[in-house]
Amino acid sequence: MKFTAGQIASILNGKVEGDENTVVNCFSKIEEGKPGSLSFLANPKYTHYIYETAASVILINNDFLPQKEVKATLIRVEDAYKSIAVLLDIYNKMIEKPVGIEKQSFVHKKALLGKDVYVGAFSYVGKDSKIGNNVQIYPGCYVGNNVNIGDNCILFPGVKIYYNTVIGKNCTLHAGCVIGADGFGFAPNNGDAFMKIAQIGNVILEDNVELGALVTIDRATMGSTIIRAGVKLDNHNHVAHNVEIGKNTVIAAQSGIAGTTKVGENCMIGGQVGISPHITIANGTKISSQSGISNNVLKEDSILMGAPAYEIRAYHKSYIHFKNLDDIVKRLESLEKKLSDK
Repeated sequence: MKFTAGQIASILNGKVEGDENTVVNCFSKIEEGKPGSLSFLANPKYTHYIYETAASVILINNDFLPQKEVKATLIRVEDAYKSIAVLLDIYNKMIEKPVGIEKQSFVHKKALLGKDVYVGAFSYVGKDSKIGNNVQIYPGCYVGNNVNIGDNCILFPGVKIYYNTVIGKNCTLHAGCVIGADGFGFAPNNGDAFMKIAQIGNVILEDNVELGALVTIDRATMGSTIIRAGVKLDNHNHVAHNVEIGKNTVIAAQSGIAGTTKVGENCMIGGQVGISPHITIANGTKISSQSGISNNVLKEDSILMGAPAYEIRAYHKSYIHFKNLDDIVKRLESLEKKLSDK
């Protein structure tokens, strides 16, 4: 697939600086640019590469001002990072997608499959499940009974979907996801023993949800664990029973949300964050990596850090004292010695 700088600019409503007939046929990082490739500059830390790269075409922001000659053809756009995302999505959609039911798979005779569905080898689709149009189920997946999967979803290899799960349209589940496993429910019984509490609810993923590899979302004890539209979860996240995550919230890798917690819309949560059960987190909350959230966050657009977490500016002020604690202790010991000598 080949495109000229002029064609790319027309797709992005950009402006070409240089030869609009320059042809590219692949993408590259700006620091690894090669002739015939398209790259982009969005992070100022990489600015020096624009003068060195061999990439043929580079997307830049409208406000970028070169300090010396740039050999590549430039395309000015409003937001280079968003523009490269648009082009990558177009490129991805042009790649031929698999269609058809491979012989080694099993599809129950009472399952309903839409148009142009792909079911890879050694995958299983259970009784009364409904699979929408253009769904791709890659090898080694399990789709249990009475699962509903909307149009244009992708289940990469090894995804396991337990019974009664509902998945909306345009969702992507990366390899090894487990959706609908039992919530962690046990009641003390006769001293040291624990009695399992049956988990009879389900999981609902709304439209445009993307889950990274090895994400686990537990089914509700009763009712539903709900992941609202547009949520993106990075690899190795765990979402416990009856949790609700609001629209367009993003969570980085290795974070865990305990049972029945409600996370608001448009939140941004860093990696390795731990969130306690039965709490509410307001819309727009931002939580720094490795923080611990043990209480309700009621103020919208809060920025939190630490374990237990609190307002990030206060944390930074406190951290100055943490760093100087050894010196502070030595000064106190010195003062105490002087006082005791008098």
